[in-house]
Amino acid sequence: MARVYLETSFFSACVTTRSSSRAQYEREMALTWLNAEQSGNTLFLSDSVVAELSAPNYRERDEALELASQFLIEPITPAMETFAIILAERFVMPQDLQGDALHVAAAVILKADLILTWNVKHLANQNKQPHLRAVCIENGFVPPRIARPDILLQENEP
Repeated sequence: MARVYLETSFFSACVTTRSSSRAQYEREMALTWLNAEQSGNTLFLSDSVVAELSAPNYRERDEALELASQFLIEPITPAMETFAIILAERFVMPQDLQGDALHVAAAVILKADLILTWNVKHLANQNKQPHLRAVCIENGFVPPRIARPDILLQENEP
């Protein structure tokens, strides 16, 4: 059983009404992963995900918040904020401390095995993984894996 941090883009994909082939693919893969893996893992998110989903201009806000409410929502702590600053200062994550840096810091402090995301620019970016691993280890943390739902589904195919 893995501890899985659900990042904002995962919820966006699950509830999107966009009709592009990419949006529909991400929705299908996110929902397929959720249906297949929800019962075998501990799924959670942080207050920062709820804050992003709650923005007045967030597309499908109500649907995303309803889905998010089904999972454990962990509060942001000073330790998470401190580690987010370290991640930004070390250029592992962008300088916006309320975004990706805080998501990664929350997942690390909460001992997530996996961060599930569609954000390939800053999170599920294989070029950043070694740097994230090094900064986590230097600070006494075990780095989580960061992956997209479709990649995980492909890995689990027989």
